Amino acid sequence: MFDIITLGDATFDTFIVIDDDCGQCRVNVKTRQLCLNYADKVCIDHIDQSVGGNASNVAVGGKKLGLKTSLVTELGDDINGLAIQHELHKAGIDLTHTKILKNKQTRFSVVLNYKSERTILSYHAPRKYTLPKLPSTQWIYYTSLGKSFESVQKKLVAHLKKNPSTKLALNPGSYQMKKGLSAMRGLLSQTDLLFVNKEEAQQLVGKKERISRLLVSLHAKGVGVVVITDGTNGSYMYEGEHAYMMKPYEITAKAKTGAGDAYASGFLAALINKKTPHVAMQWGSANAAGVIQKIGAHRGLLSRAAVYNMIKKYPEISPKKI
Repeated sequence: MFDIITLGDATFDTFIVIDDDCGQCRVNVKTRQLCLNYADKVCIDHIDQSVGGNASNVAVGGKKLGLKTSLVTELGDDINGLAIQHELHKAGIDLTHTKILKNKQTRFSVVLNYKSERTILSYHAPRKYTLPKLPSTQWIYYTSLGKSFESVQKKLVAHLKKNPSTKLALNPGSYQMKKGLSAMRGLLSQTDLLFVNKEEAQQLVGKKERISRLLVSLHAKGVGVVVITDGTNGSYMYEGEHAYMMKPYEITAKAKTGAGDAYASGFLAALINKKTPHVAMQWGSANAAGVIQKIGAHRGLLSRAAVYNMIKKYPEISPKKI
């Protein structure tokens, strides 16, 4: 019996950290553009590499918080795939249902990190996904897959209907979001916990509403608990009765890759430990604060004791009703 089975692509990430004082690089915040001088040499502070992907990040985050976790994913038999297997095995993740594809590439990303914010160049290796027979678990965390995700999603819906005691946490990836509600309508009514950022919430609802309205609209589509993250503005949660907002902990960010996944694993771990959604926001925020202090999505993940210490350190920062 697992606490969480995560379902989604795993990636091997290369981080290119651009010098904050680089004269050839600039940011246009209004248009959300990272601009590099064409045909120029750009100053790099350093390069780093680590395992990534929403599913593996949440699996490792849950394991660090004391949960029994398994990863359902498909890897190529290339060097990136071998590196991912090695790191996840070392982290204690069950890989029984990880499929290795012969003569195939593994998904990878190049992450441009500039002034603590990340821009991700993501390669989705072609896949014909299959869903293995899943063991018993309290939760399934379903997240980013490539173009041919629909067949797996249909099988997942069927699995959940046959196993009503299994709860679903959903964090849709870029391809699922491109399909919008047409691809997820049957899944939202099966979703116990939804994680999206503000822009994704607006896309799913179809309107640029304020966050309080987005929470209610998504809940009305059948979702149990809705969580919306909004970067440095904090996170928001609605469980059908009350909506809450929580500011992030006062941590100077070194890199933001994996912060959302850290939040999700912290939130889920709190629920599995019988905490209220109100407390789960604190666990999620604490875990995200740990991750942004390190390069890579796994290195800053917190233990349960470290989560408690983070919350204790900032007693004035807690969820407030909105």
